[in-house]
Order: sequence, then structure tokens, then C-alpha cells
Amino acid sequence: MKANFFIYFFFFCFSLSAQQTGYWDKARITTKEISLGAGNRITVKSEDFPKGTTEIIYRITLLDDNQQLATSLVSLLKSVPDPSGVSQGSAGAVFLMSKISGDDKCTYALFSSEENAIKYKDSGKTENSCYVQNTPLSKEAKLFSVENSKCLKTNDQNIWFAFESQNWIMKQKIVLEVVPWVDYKLSKGWSQENKKSILDLCKTSDLAELMGNSNDFCVCILEQFVQKYTVTEYQKLLAVEKSKAYRDFGAKCLANKPENQTILNSVRINSFQHFKNKRYEKAIRLLHVGLIDNGNGKVMDYNALGTYYIYSKQYGKAIKYLKEAEIMDGSELLVQLNLAHAYLLNDQYSEAKALHKKYRKQNVSATEDWNSRTENDFEEMKKTGIQSDNFERILKVIEE
Repeated sequence: MKANFFIYFFFFCFSLSAQQTGYWDKARITTKEISLGAGNRITVKSEDFPKGTTEIIYRITLLDDNQQLATSLVSLLKSVPDPSGVSQGSAGAVFLMSKISGDDKCTYALFSSEENAIKYKDSGKTENSCYVQNTPLSKEAKLFSVENSKCLKTNDQNIWFAFESQNWIMKQKIVLEVVPWVDYKLSKGWSQENKKSILDLCKTSDLAELMGNSNDFCVCILEQFVQKYTVTEYQKLLAVEKSKAYRDFGAKCLANKPENQTILNSVRINSFQHFKNKRYEKAIRLLHVGLIDNGNGKVMDYNALGTYYIYSKQYGKAIKYLKEAEIMDGSELLVQLNLAHAYLLNDQYSEAKALHKKYRKQNVSATEDWNSRTENDFEEMKKTGIQSDNFERILKVIEE
């Protein structure tokens, strides 16, 4: 009684904590009752395993005449959330065994090809088997996985069970049950080659090319394709449907969520790198597509965009986006300083002068004051060919 309580309590607790990565496919199980003549051998082919099969569990039970299984294997698996629960020591093995079995015994072997199974039936030799049980037994329960068994090499195949009777007088009744475990992701048919085709296509997109290192972005898009479509469904999509899916998934990967921060920061870093290399158009496009146009830009993203527009001599647009940054945070003095620069270069001297007079005695950061930053910015602009007679006038204003 205590042993049974421990077994059921163990699996109940495990079922609460296990992470579901797949499911026992109860619709495609193998359940066969085999009549084996005295001293004979027989081979039995399992049902076709579904795509995504990464583990199988099987149970063999020998019964006397008129005996029935007390509990089927598939009903027992309702208490086991995933394959790891089957191999948690002796409790798992006992739990999956038949409650009854006959006095007869048999040996058996497993084969991954029909040809080798037929050879075994004729000769009884097991050298080509992927698993062999030479000790006669009346019941057995085991789990094999792709990782640890030669019997399960691919995601879509069969296994041949070969039995040899150890009763030389009477026939035997053997019940074979096989249940596959199907991995959710693998069941959709996404091979490495199929995944690579998605990644390669993503890397040719305008945004990915602007980002330079677009691995995180493209992997994010791939994960959404894998989650939403099977390979067959994806391949049936029209070109326009694929394009729309890419756009929709790309927007989700750029949404301002914690899991996307690496991608969003990559947009910022690569945009700034374009700016430093004087590729102003690329810097602007990347910020727009990656952050601003989808509503995920922060105040400093708008400030950066305004800066890039200043250096590309698009002063009207610089003012537009810097004013939006000002609405988001009117206390950010780097925004106010860039706005003053944009006004000055757009022949709006009065507006520029007003801002300089207002903030000239403050710091734009913890270590840099407004006046020093103004002087440095003017020098940087001159190096890139931006000239204004009003630079000197503003410097006199801030020195008053």
C-alpha cells in the first residue's frame, strides 16, 4: 500500500512541475495482441511514428489464456507529463509494468529496418538489432529517445519488434503497446535547412541590412514562423502572404517589450555607427524603420534622429522630431540644445538665442555644461562642412 502511494504521489508531483514541451500521441499508438507458437519467432511492425517523435515508450506483457491487461499503457501515461518522468528511477519502471502477467516468458529484440527483422525471424541472430533482451521475461517497460538509442534515429519511422517464444510446448499470448512522444516544435517539420531559408531571406530585408548584425532580429522572426506555421503551411503561402507575415512578425520583434530590448538596442547602436561614419541617410532610415515609425522611440531616440537630420542639413525635419522629443521630456537639455542648433541653422536666430540665454548656466549632463557642449558641437559641425555666421554670435550670447 505504501509503495503504491509513493508511486502515484511521485508522478502527481512531477506532473505539476514539468514543463510541457510535447505530448504523448494517444491517437497513434501501437496496441497489438500477438499469438506466438511454441518455440517460434515472430516480427511485429509498430505503427508509423508521427513527425516530431523524439521518444517512444513501450510495454511488453505475456498473458495466460483468458487474462486481460488490468490497465493499458496509454491510460497510465495520463499521469506522466513528459518522457523524463518515465525514467525517474525504479518508481517509473514499476508504475508502467502490467499489474498481471502470465507464467510464460520470451526474449525479444528491436530492429530499425524491416530487412534486419526478417533476417532475425529466419536465423534468430541479433547482431543487426538496435536493442536485444536475451534474458527471458514475462513483462518489460522501456523508454527510448533519439538522443540515447540507435532504434530511434529520425523523426518519422517505425520500429520492428521481434519475439522468440521460450515455451516449447504451448503457444504464448503477447501484448505489445507502443506510445510515441511528439515534440511540439519538431512536429511542425522545421528542419535546419528550412529554418536557414527563413533566416537567409530575413537577412536580405532592408531593415536587416541596415542593422548589420541582424541575428537576434532574424531569429525572433524565425521563432514566430515556427510557432504559427508548419513547414507545409508556410510553403503553401502565396508570395504576398509571406511578405505580410514577415512585416507583421518584424513589427512584433520591434515592439517595446523586455524580450525585444536586445534588438532595439542593436538598432540604436548600428544607427549611431552609421552616423559616425557619415552615412546619415542610413542612420536616419534605420531609426525610422526600427523605432520611430512603429511608435517605440524614446526621447533620446528622437533626439538622435534630430541630430542626424541636422548633420544631413535637413533642418526643418530636425526641428519637427526635436519638438516631439521636447513634448516627451521638456527637461532634457540635450534636446533643447539640439533644438537651438536646428533653429540657428534654419535661420531662426531669435528662437535659438532664446534657448541659449535660458539654459546657458545649466549642465546638459552630470559632467558637461551647456556652454562647453555648444562650443564642441559647433566645432564638429564645421568639420563636416556645416557653416554659419551666427555661430560666433551665439558664443558671445552664452559668454555674457
